[in-house]
Amino acid sequence: LQTIARRCSVRQFEPRQIGDEELAAILEAGLQAPSGHDDQSWYFVAVQNRQRIDELSEGTKAGMRLAPVDWITNLGKAEKYHIFYQAPAVILVATRKDAVSPVADACAAIENMLLAAESLGVGSCWMGFVAFYFTDDESHRRFDIPDGYQVHYAVALGYKPEGLSLTPPQRKREKYYHVIK
Repeated sequence: LQTIARRCSVRQFEPRQIGDEELAAILEAGLQAPSGHDDQSWYFVAVQNRQRIDELSEGTKAGMRLAPVDWITNLGKAEKYHIFYQAPAVILVATRKDAVSPVADACAAIENMLLAAESLGVGSCWMGFVAFYFTDDESHRRFDIPDGYQVHYAVALGYKPEGLSLTPPQRKREKYYHVIK
């Protein structure tokens, strides 16, 4: 519960790569997630190559510039904006297109990965904009996504800079649930 309470999105990362054991543990946490009808529809691609991450960022921004929502279009035009905040590692999260509940499966896997990262001292940020890149078969082939899968989200990963102060958001408990006995 303490890990859940302290976890928050990190948007600044040290340039050094996360360790192989940490990456493996984070991916394993994603594989341990629940899925609709135990379909286990996910597929993960861990990208640790700076040029490929930059390619993803630029391609995503190109797609964002075509969005019908002004703030997304403007963010896509922002020259200095890097959608992964220069993270040294990114996990692409795809699911089978014919899955029972593909988006829910992806979300459950991502939450597990975010919590695992926090428990290991690795910063993380759930990225939704990456879907603007993965709109055709060619984009999926460029990152070796298997046929029949769709990328929904990504997770940016990296070590938090020393001295970075993050305050998890305060939750409004009285407004978001009640109990019936």
